[in-house]
Formats: sequence, C-alpha cells, structure tokens
Amino acid sequence: KLDRTGANPDKVIDGLRNQLSLNAAAVQVPIGLEEGHEGVVDLVEDKSYIFTGEKGETIEEGPIPDDLADLAAEKKALLIETLADVDDEIAELFLMEETPSVEELKAAIRRNTIDLKFVPVFMGSAFKNKGVQALLDGVIEYLPNPTEVPNTGLDLDDNEAPLPIPCDITKPLVALAFKLEESKFGQLTYMRIYQGSLKKGGYITNMSTGKKLKVPRLVRMHSDEMQDVDSVAAGDVVAMFGVDCSSMDSFTDGTVNVAMSSMFVPNPVMSLAVKPKLSTASDKFGKALGRFTKEDPTLRIHTDQESKETILSGMGELHLEVYVERMKREYDLEC
Repeated sequence: KLDRTGANPDKVIDGLRNQLSLNAAAVQVPIGLEEGHEGVVDLVEDKSYIFTGEKGETIEEGPIPDDLADLAAEKKALLIETLADVDDEIAELFLMEETPSVEELKAAIRRNTIDLKFVPVFMGSAFKNKGVQALLDGVIEYLPNPTEVPNTGLDLDDNEAPLPIPCDITKPLVALAFKLEESKFGQLTYMRIYQGSLKKGGYITNMSTGKKLKVPRLVRMHSDEMQDVDSVAAGDVVAMFGVDCSSMDSFTDGTVNVAMSSMFVPNPVMSLAVKPKLSTASDKFGKALGRFTKEDPTLRIHTDQESKETILSGMGELHLEVYVERMKREYDLEC
C-alpha cells in the first residue's frame, strides 16, 4: 500500500518489532512513496526495479539510484545486523566486518524464515502490481516447499493417535477438503493433497462418512480461471467438481484409515430460532443453511417438533450472528 497517502514502511516495521515482537527487517527499500511510488530497491541483490505498464507487467532492472544509495546501504546493514542476531553464519561474518554474499544472505533469510526466527518485509503496492513479482519470487526463495514441512495426521485405527504424513507420491492417498465454494457448475471443493496422488476419474473415500466417490473433474485454479488437469500429487492444491462433502473432511484411496483433522465435533452451546421474513424465500433459506452446515461442522440445524421452527445451534451468540448476517449479505435473505 505504498501508493496510499501517509504510507510509512518504517513505522510498519517498528510495529512488527515492538507490538508483535517479530524479528523483522526490510529486504527492500521503496522508490518513491504515495503518488510517486515507482518501484523498489532489492537490498539482497543491490538492484532496483521500476514497474511500468497498466498492470505492472513491464519491469525495468537497473542499479540503485544515487539518491537512495545511502539509505539502501543503511537498511542493508540493518538487515545483516538483524539476521546476525539469529544466524551463526551471518553473525560470524558480521563480527569479522565482512559483507555476506547474495547466496549467503538468501540462504540465511530462508533458514531463519522457515525456523520462524526472522520476518523479511517486502515493499510494493497492489495497485498496478508494483512489487508483486518480487514478492512472489520471495515466496519461492524464502518459504518452505511442501516436502520441507512435516505434516501429522490422525490414525483412526488407534484412537486418533498422531501419525506422520510424508509428502510422498508413492504412498496411499491422503487429502483434506479445506474450502467449499458455490459456482455455476455446482459445489467446487478445494483440496490439498498431503500424500499420494489422484487422477481424474479415480475414486476417493470420505473418512467422515465412509462413502466412496468418483472424481469426474480436476482443475487447478489461477485466481478466477480454471485449468483442467489429469492428475495431481502430494503437495498440490486442487479444486474438483462433483464431490459432495463438508469442509475439513479427509479423503483417502480407501487403503488407509487416516484423517487430517479430528473427527470429534463439540456439542453446540447456544441455539437460535430463525426463519425468513418472506415465506417466498424458503428455497434460498434452505440453500443457505445447507451450504453453511457443509462449511462448518460445528453449526447444527434441526426442526423443533413442537413449534416447527428451524433451530440454528452453534458455539456462541457471535457464531450464530455471523451466519445470520451472511444470509443477508450473500443471499439477500432477511431473517
């Protein structure tokens, strides 16, 4: 948001360090602020990037501007000093008054970001995508890939005992449906593959219901665009149609009895009678409640036998109010 009036990256970094107690330092310096924001200086590689074009698609790479040379040198020294506090290799170079190479700096940032000891701060603006490409490069360079993150599942044959789930495509399928979305083609289920692989037309088993389902279509999402794929493997995030499930349901190929989230759902603590203000809105009302209960297993719905009212039960007053508000906002449904 460096194009906004009053943009102050130094104040944000101070807030990260003082308010959130994060070991944060800038890895970039902005070239201009507010209306004059044009690009960033990369403190790791000592280069400048100017973003032009309607969507920031044109990137001009060059040396650090003369008017920013002193500031870049100061911020780079602060970056190295901050890393030296948590990294032995950088600390040794710092004490010897030697400047780390680009490779040494990148390796140290990656090591300590993964170990949650350091927070690299990138600059830019979502408006016209200034700095977005460099941010995505940072995601690739400094954050762990799926094979580097230990994942733990629950062994349903052993009272949900913790079970390591390696990111291995040769092992049986283990996946988790983490998000549901309504589309013009029906329910779109976002699923992360933790272990094994899955092909279009293959069969998966819902560990919550025990139902065996066929996967008719697999798509990879790029923002609001869909790309059909024939297969996915461990580490991938995929979306699929034609899979009837609830949010946080686990899936396997049927050969293992493993879940990625607990099968235990706590009992609701508060209930609320709800009904649409207009009797003609009953179809939308039923559709909304059906979607919400799939998204949230802690939300329960039943009909009171005596009053014939629809009872919404959940984990508290705020929990229920959120869904009443969502019906109004997403379905134009007053209750």
